[in-house]
Amino acid sequence: MDNNNTANVNVAAHRAHAQQQQVPAYQRHGRTTDISDHSDLQVLRRIKRYLLPKDFAISQDLLTEMVNGYDIGDPLADQLTADDVRFGRPLQRSIMNNGLLGTDSTDISTGISAEASNHPAFIAMQAQFSSHPDWFDPKLAQIGAVAYRRYPLMLIWLLRNVALMAGYSIPALSLPLIQTGALMHDALPRLMRTYAYILAVSEHPQLEASALNQRTPISKVLDIGSEGWKQSIKVRQIHTLVRQNLLKGKLTAADGVIVDSAQHHHADGSWNTDYWGVPINQTDMVATHLQFSLLIMRGLRLLGARISSEEAEGILHLWNLASYWMGVDLQRLPKDETACWEWLYTYLSIQQLDFKMGRPLAKALHDLPRQLMGEDNRRGRFVEMVNASVTRTLVGDDIGDGLELPKSKIRFGVLSSVPILFALDTARQHNSNVADKLEQFRAKRQDNMNWWLKKNDDYYK
Repeated sequence: MDNNNTANVNVAAHRAHAQQQQVPAYQRHGRTTDISDHSDLQVLRRIKRYLLPKDFAISQDLLTEMVNGYDIGDPLADQLTADDVRFGRPLQRSIMNNGLLGTDSTDISTGISAEASNHPAFIAMQAQFSSHPDWFDPKLAQIGAVAYRRYPLMLIWLLRNVALMAGYSIPALSLPLIQTGALMHDALPRLMRTYAYILAVSEHPQLEASALNQRTPISKVLDIGSEGWKQSIKVRQIHTLVRQNLLKGKLTAADGVIVDSAQHHHADGSWNTDYWGVPINQTDMVATHLQFSLLIMRGLRLLGARISSEEAEGILHLWNLASYWMGVDLQRLPKDETACWEWLYTYLSIQQLDFKMGRPLAKALHDLPRQLMGEDNRRGRFVEMVNASVTRTLVGDDIGDGLELPKSKIRFGVLSSVPILFALDTARQHNSNVADKLEQFRAKRQDNMNWWLKKNDDYYK
């Protein structure tokens, strides 16, 4: 090689190295954008203006933690699945029956082999689910559960139109859902199963028998053996199976719906961890935790609910245990409400947005009312407009536009609930008779809203 060619190679190598140096370390995954790219997003402007300290600045340590979390799934559950151990039902039964082994080296209560029962990951999960961790305060969790369950209509409004719709704007959260196909082709069952999970997590001893359909009430929130406990184990196993199948390229429902270039998968169709990180990873699971806790709590307050600081702490505490049971590393969960907003602001700031990817999910969810009531049903169209208005009002028009949700002239009518709910909550706090009547109304309304679950879910029948 002559001197000129050597010099050219050296210059090219120097330029490539310089370009690499210019990319911040937190952008090592393709899914991550620069922290300044979305500074004009309405939801970020609102969080920064109303919910963060005036001197807030994005923490480099938090950025590093988030990016590292992209590459971690659920180590215990992933190891069991890799060794072909279906842990969900056996884990429940072994804990409820004290793990008694029969003479044939098979657990008589679960049917799981002694070899599997001796699996280190299975033993670790038994310890995790056999008792509440020392940090869990059932009294505080019950305070949160009572507040969370107090507004059944608002709860499902916020679940579908804020928690879920906001997540659909983030392709890293949307793509795994699209790949399974469930939320596009079975939107109602998936919505109601998700709704059933947040109801199970927030089930508490004070609920009236009518709301429990005559089931034996639990003694404490998220009690061992409760429906919330059982569903946390079940959801954890489902997440693990989906994660493993995505990594192997076995879930392909996005093909033909999302262009290949947007999926960024490998040539053989398998999941691209360099771009996306591990599917259903630790960082994205913390984001989901905040969707179900922080965002719903914030939505309740914006719609007029009076949620005290203790109730807010209780809601986060309740979901800390649920998320811990679902495989989230406890050290990754924000410690208080302010830390939650700092975490969410940071997370949203660095996510690549692709509204086209989320549109099939948003459309399936948006179209549900008319699918149930009929295409020409006026009430169905009205409910759809109200739902879209909730998203646009509480999440932002930029996300509403991106997901192609309709605009309504009466969109701010949803805010008419604010003085009504505020007045009712004020009366509830100062008058026990009003509180009793509101609880009776809540229980009846909740029971009516469980119509699909009462038809299709054994627990709610």
